[in-house]
Amino acid sequence: MAINWFPGHMAKTRRELKENIKVIDAVIEIRDARIVKSSTNPDIDDICGSKPRLILLNKSDLSESEITNQWIKKLSKENVCAIAVNSMSGSGLNNIKPALDNLLKEKHTKLKSKGIINITTRVMVVGIPNVGKSSFINKMAKNNIAKTGDRPGVTKSRQWIKTKLGIELMDTPGILWPKFEDTEVALNLAFTGAIKDEIMDIEELALKLLERLQKLYPGRLIERYKLDSLSEDPLTNMNSIARKRGTLSSGGSIDYNRISVLLLDEFRGGKLGAISLERP
Repeated sequence: MAINWFPGHMAKTRRELKENIKVIDAVIEIRDARIVKSSTNPDIDDICGSKPRLILLNKSDLSESEITNQWIKKLSKENVCAIAVNSMSGSGLNNIKPALDNLLKEKHTKLKSKGIINITTRVMVVGIPNVGKSSFINKMAKNNIAKTGDRPGVTKSRQWIKTKLGIELMDTPGILWPKFEDTEVALNLAFTGAIKDEIMDIEELALKLLERLQKLYPGRLIERYKLDSLSEDPLTNMNSIARKRGTLSSGGSIDYNRISVLLLDEFRGGKLGAISLERP
């Protein structure tokens, strides 16, 4: 699947992040709990350097909680602090300040020894497109300062947002990386909407998603689409789902664009239940 997706603004954003890292105390990296490995930018270590980092596994309501907890344990063994959150409902966000305070304990102790009591923590929020950075910031700030949307690339420029917790958040545009080394990573990003649908072959993408789901969650597909059984062939299953959902053209043939959009939308919206596409 050919994907040409690294626009110029991402290269510019990467440069700006490296410049602004000097003025922040810590980094909050937001990942998608459904694709914890695929939703981390491999350039993030270079961008953030030695700054303390807190990882939020966002959209945890859309992932299997048991598998998300396995990821948190794995990251903990690697001395990485990770928290499962849902930025839409606010679940897990109350754990962020204590986690940041712990990461910055030494720095805060030094500041307090100098008589500085009211400490403001400046945090850069980073993550790939469509991972939920703006929703997270809005929930933390309790208003709609950052623009949100269900498509990648909504946040266009840098801005600081104050919260009532003594934390200032720097919102940043989502950035991907110039080259995929793994086709599965590319597909995971496309499945979850991190890569714009407009540059994808939507029908091929939906077929690939169906192929993955029939391996990992066959029962969910049978239940959701009221199928008698599943074939090993994803195209056969797509045809069955299309007929059940009535996504047919006026001549009675299957409208593959409509059924493809439906499958992707229902997966992304959680209509198929909590799904984790990656295991630790």
